[in-house]
Amino acid sequence: MLKISDGQHSKTTAAPRFVEVALPIPLRQTFTYSIPEEIRDVIKIGSRVLVPFGNRPLTGYAVAIHESLDEKLGLDLSAVKPVREVYDADPLLTKEIIMLAKWAADYYASSWGEMLKAALPAGINATIETTIRITEEGIAELKANPDKKTQKIAVLDFVKSNDDSTIKALKKQFTRATAQRIVAELLNLGFIEKIQKYLSTSVKPKKQKAAQLLKTDFAADELDSLTAAQQEVIDVLRNEIGTTLLSELIEKSGVSDSPIKTLKKLGYLEIVKVEVRRDPMHGKVVNAEEQHLLSEGQTSVLKEIRSSIAKRNYEAFLLHGVTGSGKTEVYIRAIRSVLNDDRTALMLVPEISLTPVFSKRLRGVFGDDVAILHSSLSSGERFDEWRRIRSGEASVVIGTRSAIFAPLRNLGLVIVDEEHDTSYRQHEMPFYNARDIAIVRANQANALIILGSATPALESFHNTQTGKYKYLSLPKRIGNRPMAKAELIDMREVFSGTGKDSILSPKLLEAVEETQKRGEQSIILLNRRGFSQFVLCRSCGESVRCVNCDITLTFHKRDQTLVCHYCNYRIKSPTICPACESEFIYFVGEGTEQIEDILKEKFPDIRLARVDRDSTRKRKQLENVLARFGNSELDMLVGTQMIAKGHDFHNVTLVGVVSVDNGLSMPDFRSAERTFQLLTQVAGRAGRGKLQGRVLIQTYHPDHYALQHAKDQSYEGFYKQEISYRERMHYPPFVALASILIKHPNYNYAYDNARIFRTSLDSANKNGNSIVLGPAPAPLPRLKGEHRLQIIIKSRNRKHLREMVDFGAKDADTRSCDMKIVYIEIDPVNLL
Repeated sequence: MLKISDGQHSKTTAAPRFVEVALPIPLRQTFTYSIPEEIRDVIKIGSRVLVPFGNRPLTGYAVAIHESLDEKLGLDLSAVKPVREVYDADPLLTKEIIMLAKWAADYYASSWGEMLKAALPAGINATIETTIRITEEGIAELKANPDKKTQKIAVLDFVKSNDDSTIKALKKQFTRATAQRIVAELLNLGFIEKIQKYLSTSVKPKKQKAAQLLKTDFAADELDSLTAAQQEVIDVLRNEIGTTLLSELIEKSGVSDSPIKTLKKLGYLEIVKVEVRRDPMHGKVVNAEEQHLLSEGQTSVLKEIRSSIAKRNYEAFLLHGVTGSGKTEVYIRAIRSVLNDDRTALMLVPEISLTPVFSKRLRGVFGDDVAILHSSLSSGERFDEWRRIRSGEASVVIGTRSAIFAPLRNLGLVIVDEEHDTSYRQHEMPFYNARDIAIVRANQANALIILGSATPALESFHNTQTGKYKYLSLPKRIGNRPMAKAELIDMREVFSGTGKDSILSPKLLEAVEETQKRGEQSIILLNRRGFSQFVLCRSCGESVRCVNCDITLTFHKRDQTLVCHYCNYRIKSPTICPACESEFIYFVGEGTEQIEDILKEKFPDIRLARVDRDSTRKRKQLENVLARFGNSELDMLVGTQMIAKGHDFHNVTLVGVVSVDNGLSMPDFRSAERTFQLLTQVAGRAGRGKLQGRVLIQTYHPDHYALQHAKDQSYEGFYKQEISYRERMHYPPFVALASILIKHPNYNYAYDNARIFRTSLDSANKNGNSIVLGPAPAPLPRLKGEHRLQIIIKSRNRKHLREMVDFGAKDADTRSCDMKIVYIEIDPVNLL
């Protein structure tokens, strides 16, 4: 870290220099600061800097450097404050990532500084530190002068004994002047070398003890004098290059640490501390498989992809492949082609914790070239992986949405798997969609992008119809295996036959029993956690609601609590009605907990695991459950959408879907699309092996077109009906959409500010090119103690929509609208 004084520039300076700094605050502008003379050669574009902002210091990002400022800007140069500190001797942010974040901030009407902060993984807080390492020549110098007691030899010995010494450490061990003088001398002699390393103030590199032989040539009588255990240690170290971790040495030699300590005392070896990598996979990978024989469809698709890779130009492909059609093998071979062309590859997945086997398979194929980035990693693992990417050690990155900002250089391929998934959307400031940023990043890098899905987003498929994307299709499963046979179970008929509501239909229960008898596996999907949807008093009709949110609390039977799934407010489940004190408490609706209990009661011998956010809170919990299911240690999974995508279980022959109508009833224009996608994805989990799959979907609306097309697994049929609806109702892809959300604990304050913003939008829309709706209560009108009002803008002209939003925000600010409570979202994926 370089400390900068707060004083004025030196009067001898010919022309002061200035830096534009993007700050992580919700203001869409940069700020100008002067650069003190002593750091003009240090600060670079992409460096993090500490600057004064009002009465507080803030860390920002240098995005431009100027020799002078244009007088037309009207800045009072004497009032321009200086940068206080520079954190990075070498910029953390590459110019490519800076410009990508600039595009994202402009497109999503967000702050450039907030977007740059999002580009650095949370908790990384990395910096560059110059360290010193002894060279082979330096080691030879030490060996040649074992008895010398000079300061030069002392410094050399200190550097050798302390892996990657810093100048600061040397100054503590020796005097400042001595350290500087001798380091300069040793550098000139080639006895030491400078190494720049990414370090962190919050996450430090992990170090472990290691052993290193002090000599490799031994006289015969020397070894004869050692014990068998000591000789075994020597033999292991002689076969290793460099240092060997003590834990590995003990394992390989089969001895305790006692012989190692003795050899150290005898002067045969030394113990040093070395940096070790925190591997997210912990060395567990799927062994590289033999090349699969490609299907005709895969061969055709790869031919087009490789042809595009060879051109080294931007091109966008939508790879529409049914579940089990072999998209993964296409991805892997495309990555291999890019690596062979000396370029790098980036692969995004919606939730990497759901696909651990795929991560391991990539590592099995490409080894340590693969780095993994996602929020489930520890801060240390994330830090080490990011450093490997930044240094160029890793040339393949797989990760979730934030990995779109991975600092890969020479990018040749971007893959977005399950491109339709809403998990790619960041639902908090700064808002962005990683899939769409991926397209822009590929364009800027002249790279190829592949958007893959069995159920592409409607907008993506529409782009293939208009020629924006090239369409690639894999319409058949590997080996021409048949798709699972799907059937709709009309729950109205079940009710009329039994005279009561049934959570699980007789047909589904019968199918589970048959599947169990055959020794096959099943999956039951219910996209709702908890035991019951809400608690109702049958005397007064009162339901127990969250004190912070305008929604009912969900009953969780395991700990007898009512929980809000939005703000996590919790209370003990009541035994009497809080309103009328009646004892007639009724639990309405069902959740994954209740399904689990019913199935365990019906089938006592079933080996069942529940998969939802409540049952997989601990790290590795989900991965362990999925591994047990994959190894046939479990017969059934019951869970939410977490089990619907990305998994490849060859013994699953039955998928049951409970309460599918919940998704259809959501107040969002994409509800039909999401329901169709979820059903198609979960149906794809059945019949992926040699056995025929079966899918049973329970519904009270069997005639709905989304369910009918999901039953037939006809994407084209669904697309035709849904695209017609979107066009009639003026929804994407035929219009651009923006959502303005105004949130505040005081309803009247929120409403007054919403009206001001609406007035400003009307001023910008005088020609009536856009449709402005609201302000009105949002579908979820109160969350986390805040009232929520919503304004929706629809426009057939994206440029006009952006001009409206920008003008509206500026004009509303001049009308004293409180912009701190206004949240602008461009291209929202839901309107809740």
